[in-house]
Amino acid sequence: MPVAVIDCENFYVSCERVFQPRLRGRPVVVLSNNDGCVISRSEEAKRAGVRMGVPLFEARPLIEEHGVEVFSSNYELYGDLSGRVMEGLEGAVGAIERYSIDEAFFGLDAPTDESLRAAGLEIRERLGKWTGLPVTVGVAPTKTLAKLAVAAARQSEKRPGVVSLCRPRHAEEALRRLPVEKVWGVGPAYARALRAAGVQTALDLSRADERWVRGRLGVVAARIVLELRGVSCLPLEACPPPRRSVTSSRSFGRPVTSLAELREAVAFHVSKAAERLRRARRMARVLLVFLETNRFAADPQHAPAVSAALPVPTDLTPELVGHAQRLVERAFLDGVEYKKAGVMLLDLVPARPAQSGLFDGRDRERQRRVMEAVDRLNRLMGRDTVRPARVGFTQAWRTNCGRRSPRYTTNWRELLTVAA
Repeated sequence: MPVAVIDCENFYVSCERVFQPRLRGRPVVVLSNNDGCVISRSEEAKRAGVRMGVPLFEARPLIEEHGVEVFSSNYELYGDLSGRVMEGLEGAVGAIERYSIDEAFFGLDAPTDESLRAAGLEIRERLGKWTGLPVTVGVAPTKTLAKLAVAAARQSEKRPGVVSLCRPRHAEEALRRLPVEKVWGVGPAYARALRAAGVQTALDLSRADERWVRGRLGVVAARIVLELRGVSCLPLEACPPPRRSVTSSRSFGRPVTSLAELREAVAFHVSKAAERLRRARRMARVLLVFLETNRFAADPQHAPAVSAALPVPTDLTPELVGHAQRLVERAFLDGVEYKKAGVMLLDLVPARPAQSGLFDGRDRERQRRVMEAVDRLNRLMGRDTVRPARVGFTQAWRTNCGRRSPRYTTNWRELLTVAA
């Protein structure tokens, strides 16, 4: 069965345009945490010369010259719209493999190349109607070629939006046009080694000696060669493997020097990580807390990472917050300006059957029911409607997001207002 992949076009920018139609046709960029760098650009912003990853202060002259609209990242909105795209896709094709926030693989069965493209167009139209987001569809015999088909679809004038590379001559033409460093799975180290050996394009790589590639670059690179030849080495994973860890971290909006603020920030991240843990039906046996100073500053550097094995596996927020508070005290160094804090939940095990402590009794089961109620309220009423008191209320350390759009779909206080 051919493999297909959908890729939401300029995803963060497209999410902003769903609720602000005036942005269509205008140059738009979305910034990273603390409004630092450009992480998403509209096609109009690309043509204006705004580069991906450029710091905001460097891009400001181009932004002012071309009237570029600038937004802070709104991950809550983007995550919700991503979920809607994936649900719509599952309703159309069945099982899918979610690859990232804006990409997913799935099987697409049709007898001819034209019927494959017609099916891709139908999916594209369906998701566009349901979510308002433009998507690109690539179809090919393998995952690597499907990713190549998506890149070709974005550049195609004859068949924009959907491209099939199931015919060998179509695949060969697309491989000839693609530089080797743009192949999915070929990183900078692979690219340098391949170019030094005279492999310049994806077509060159597909024709390279598999044994030589395996000997020089390893088995992963050899699989890429086979995938480019149309031999599937990466099966669809409709049931993703269980999580091995959960991480929550974020840079501060300003330097933090007080232990009280660090406790608040770490409690906030523990709360988020524990919620994800329960959603994945997992429990943690190890908790790690880390702090970081600004690596680009001339001030003294301090980046501690302190961990502890938990008495019993747990997904309970109050219990994890209590352990994290003690770890923060161990990691904190007075007089240091911290730029970032975060937590990692490690050594995860299934939530059922749950291991209990010798003296837990009914208290742990009561806490679990409380957490279920909290999660349910936050799903119904919006994130952070109910939260631990230890995360604080003012949260002066929070990430700067002065240009963030409303969280239209997840917060009752920020619903879209329509003037009649």
